[in-house]
Amino acid sequence: EVQLVESGGGLVQAGGSLRLSCAASGFTYDDYTLGWFRRAPGKQREGVASITMEEHITYYANSVKGRFTVSYDNAKNTMYLQMNSLQPADTAVYYCAVGSRRWMRVFLSAPNRAHAWGRGTQVTVSS
Repeated sequence: EVQLVESGGGLVQAGGSLRLSCAASGFTYDDYTLGWFRRAPGKQREGVASITMEEHITYYANSVKGRFTVSYDNAKNTMYLQMNSLQPADTAVYYCAVGSRRWMRVFLSAPNRAHAWGRGTQVTVSS
């Protein structure tokens, strides 16, 4: 059973940076895509960034391109989200999720394809 644990959230001023981590365990094979999603108060869940476990192919939502960078450390089984130039609109609970690599191109828009989720970490950006 895959388990995911997020960390690294917090309070930051606009223009600041944070790095989120998602520690993964329980993988039974090496053919996954992992993603970051967020849910702001009163809004729908939004896909932010994703990465495939082996080739490190990445995808980003338009709203974070150029500001956020997703990466994966295979030795540590940990996915990261480096978030720069943070804005109040980035305030949300951030979740990591994992799904089959076959969904990599649609994973951010099809979170129902995920088969495991973390509990989330709060990111708050003050103006």
